[in-house]
Amino acid sequence: MHDAGSADGTDDGDRTDSDRTGGANIGALVGAVGGAGTTRCTLEAAAALAADGADVGVFDAAYATQGLADHLDGRIEPDLTALVTDAADAPLSDALTTLDCEAPGRVSVCPAFAPLERFARAKAPDAARRFEARLNRASERFDHVLVDVPPVAANQAIAAVNAADRVVVVAPGTTRGADAVQRTRTRLEHVGSGADFVVATRGAFEAADCEVPASEVTDPASVPSCLDEGGPFAESVARLAAGATGRDVSEAAGSGGLLSGVERYVK
Repeated sequence: MHDAGSADGTDDGDRTDSDRTGGANIGALVGAVGGAGTTRCTLEAAAALAADGADVGVFDAAYATQGLADHLDGRIEPDLTALVTDAADAPLSDALTTLDCEAPGRVSVCPAFAPLERFARAKAPDAARRFEARLNRASERFDHVLVDVPPVAANQAIAAVNAADRVVVVAPGTTRGADAVQRTRTRLEHVGSGADFVVATRGAFEAADCEVPASEVTDPASVPSCLDEGGPFAESVARLAAGATGRDVSEAAGSGGLLSGVERYVK
């Protein structure tokens, strides 16, 4: 279902610094290779933050795969690519869908779901600049903004890391994944950015700050699952959420819930 307004009931309303709970406002989760699990990590981290009471905006910069749309019900119109091309003047709220996530906070998703012609135009330099402006505007609305970013080889991916306060590199826990992390670090340096946190999925490698194991839940309709699944998967997602935002989750840790003990991971 589409979210017709901001968290306070106004259309694209601003949130002041006093409304926020701290931490990095925009986190870009960058896939080092395709199929790394970046979309899943982004949604699970958003759910973990919502469990801590945050309102989170999730944006899809992976125009080619459009993976976030697989986890949403209902019609998607306009989508993110429209907001940076044909519907550049439309309010952000027109393209937000509330994720089904039972938590004190809320997760609002802005997916990409477009025909080939439009997502090709959405990758142009002027559209990427509009995307970066949309992210900065969203940072005034949400406690945290998370961006699902493909490998850094397109304008919208560069726009996402430029806007980000923290960049998380996601790679499969294999030798191929570890090599891809090194290539991604180099690409990030070329665009004036860097990797703040590295995540290995479904395996491990030495350079990873966090390892997210395979989940027992594979149905897209049941994602995110960290709030129900528990165990090592939920614990690692909470660590990822802390790495992506630097958010102080000590209050949630005191409740003994999903984020219990995660305060030790926050720097």
